[in-house]
Amino acid sequence: MPSIFLIGDSTVEDNQPPFRGWGWALPRYVREGVQVHNHALSGRSSRSFREEGLYEPVEKALSPGDLLLIQFGHNDEKDDERHTDPDSTFPEELRRYCLSALERKAQPVLFTPVSRRFFVGQGSMLYTHGEYPRAIRTLAKETGIPLCDLKQASRELYLSLGEEKTAELFVRLKPGEHPDFPDGHDDKTHFNAYGADQICRLAVREMKRYPVCAALLKEDGGC
Repeated sequence: MPSIFLIGDSTVEDNQPPFRGWGWALPRYVREGVQVHNHALSGRSSRSFREEGLYEPVEKALSPGDLLLIQFGHNDEKDDERHTDPDSTFPEELRRYCLSALERKAQPVLFTPVSRRFFVGQGSMLYTHGEYPRAIRTLAKETGIPLCDLKQASRELYLSLGEEKTAELFVRLKPGEHPDFPDGHDDKTHFNAYGADQICRLAVREMKRYPVCAALLKEDGGC
């Protein structure tokens, strides 16, 4: 039975409670016998994930029929050793992952980064992540690689829920509730377990548009 491998950042990672990435919830939506291997790790960009050697075990494990789910962009926009350019080095890094999977007869799947929670005014949101989602969409169009537009799907979800309901998807801590955040915490990027599951349902819905992905997913899973 084929396996599903995930590479990406903290919004995908299994994480430690109260933080959860959407990849943590994926095993409940796959068919019996399908293994999910979540290699996503907090703080990584498309560049640093490779340079730190984090992709090597994934690459070695990929087999024909497997899926490689790729979601980067949150940390690529940061101006440090993780940075990539959306017009050059970012799509180049993504292309390397895709070609690596295809060489092993596995199927790469590109994901745009999940939207951050930044509401402004009445019922509108800032468009976060700059040109990186556009770069992913362009690469998918050029290569024919399946694209799951989590950026757009999550943005539509947040707008439909409204500011207060959307906040329930994210980690929010009262002062004294968690030892790592004595003054409390109101996260606009990272999900709690409920939020991770809701975003995962969007990911599954997007994946089901492609037969190669749908074949590994439960028929009744997703939104």
